[in-house]
Amino acid sequence: MTNSIKVLAAGSLRRAWAPLCEAFQQKTGSKVVTEFGPAGLLRDRIEQGEKTDLFASANTAHPLALQQHGKALEVEAFCGNSLCVTARKGPALDKLNWLSVLLDPRFRLATSTPQSDPSGDYTWQMFELIERRHPGAGEALRNKALRLVGGEKSAKIPEGKLAAEWLIGSGQADVFIGYTSYAASLRENDALEVYNIPADYNVRARYALATCTEKAKPLAEFILAETGQHILQNAGFCGKHSVMQE
Repeated sequence: MTNSIKVLAAGSLRRAWAPLCEAFQQKTGSKVVTEFGPAGLLRDRIEQGEKTDLFASANTAHPLALQQHGKALEVEAFCGNSLCVTARKGPALDKLNWLSVLLDPRFRLATSTPQSDPSGDYTWQMFELIERRHPGAGEALRNKALRLVGGEKSAKIPEGKLAAEWLIGSGQADVFIGYTSYAASLRENDALEVYNIPADYNVRARYALATCTEKAKPLAEFILAETGQHILQNAGFCGKHSVMQE
């Protein structure tokens, strides 16, 4: 479709993206065609020559790298996220907090894949924070973590499922570290317990847009403007102003 805008977007944006693009099309008449995936793997595709108009990444590093290589015209932070812990609900969780759940040797811990998926990178940064406060604990988490999501060879998450509910529900893991934007949906599942991670341990995810062609500029502007920001915040993300102030 020659007049459509092609987007490569981080998988964690999927639930916000449909209403965002519908609102944009309603306002402008322009159609958006989006493919989702782990942001690190999407960046690799663009660097290897795949054409896209807009790249929506779950971090700022990948868009900035594209800009440095002459493959993006502009880069701008547009929303934020953080991490939470999801576990299989049951008596084993009694009297445990988020950190003791992660460290408990009875529970298999799954994460996203660092380098391929920014969620994995943020998780490893959190392990570093834990290690500083509790020597040995961060290293233990790095060693026990099963990198089951967002890698080149990771199994595909079934359509309509969230990684945490799928991995835990199918018996591949007992605990998963993922984005807080999914927490409200995960809490609707009676089989899951969702733990907030305190701010002094948590890692703020900064999402950024790489505008790769002139054609994408109206979409980027729409995402950064009031309606786009409102849609993202309704989907559990924090707005651009909160990430720009950091």
